[in-house]
Amino acid sequence: MSATTAWRRTLAALAALPLLTLAACGYGSQAREENTAEVAAGAKKIDGLGSVRIGYFGNLTHATALVGRRQGTFQKELGATKAEYAVFNAGPSEIEALNSGSIDIGWIGPSPAVNGYTKSNGKSLRIIGGSASGGVKLVVNPKKIKSLKDVKGKKIATPQLGNTQDVAFLNWIADQGWTVDAQSGTGDVTVVRSDNKVTPDAFRAGSLDGAWVPEPTASKLVAEGGKVLLDEATLWPDHKFVITNIIVRQAFLTKHPKAVEAVLKASAETNKWINANSDKAKAVANKQLQADSGTALPANVLDPAWESIRITDDPLAATLTTEAEHAVTAGLLKKPDLQGIYDLTILNNVLRAEGSSTVDDAGLGTG
Repeated sequence: MSATTAWRRTLAALAALPLLTLAACGYGSQAREENTAEVAAGAKKIDGLGSVRIGYFGNLTHATALVGRRQGTFQKELGATKAEYAVFNAGPSEIEALNSGSIDIGWIGPSPAVNGYTKSNGKSLRIIGGSASGGVKLVVNPKKIKSLKDVKGKKIATPQLGNTQDVAFLNWIADQGWTVDAQSGTGDVTVVRSDNKVTPDAFRAGSLDGAWVPEPTASKLVAEGGKVLLDEATLWPDHKFVITNIIVRQAFLTKHPKAVEAVLKASAETNKWINANSDKAKAVANKQLQADSGTALPANVLDPAWESIRITDDPLAATLTTEAEHAVTAGLLKKPDLQGIYDLTILNNVLRAEGSSTVDDAGLGTG
């Protein structure tokens, strides 16, 4: 069986398991709430669209979507076209929703975007903008792990087989000269695929020795007595690597470029406001997290988590290529053809109009 076939079968099996994150974040039973932001008097629908359906995760690494929704920025730019939202916990289910037409645009990590693009032979989606960099850490039980070499032989969690953090951890393990079977997670390190929602409880109970996870899960583990052993940003040039991008259905992009432009304009406006008003933005993001999950993050989790994330319009395309190479090395992905995965035309037009620097597709654009 090829690595690609095994990977596809694994994703199918994961999608069928009711106790994993995929079931919790499906786009059917998961509530898609219409935005409560008021539509301005006299506003018109864009392209005659009744709504634009936007997906994102309940993570601080999706701060652009959290803040833009909470402040009504997307709704403002969309006029009388309603901004509707679906909240996900894992990339594969968001890709499934995009492919089925249940959402039009989404905030998502790089590995699901690459998988979705390659599995559809380049026909399902485009990456149309960046959103965040950083915010991923290896947090460990300091009583069991005191140095990086002590990770060998321990049980370390990642959010999901083949997700962005899972690929990063498998690559780091290989760099140490250790061996792990990517599919089963067994080897010199035991890689435990664990829903971010339950990982802190498992860590507290002692069934995990650590986790390679995004924020705010990393800071939740620190609040449970964990110690940050490694910040993934230190492994990248200039400490920058893509953690969240914006994707769109290709058919939607072709038919409704004005609606896509409105969302990207709102995204760029939101990013600029976040970077100019960090403390206020942190509070706004936390309010939306509370609205989505029912629970706000306490200050001892929110503050360090927010500090490690960088909000950006730049998709950091060169790092996407590197992350895809890591997935190939781990045996989770056949060498992908990523040509055409980016279409940054509309975003760059938006950025030029507001006097900001344009962003680069690292030679992987549609042109």
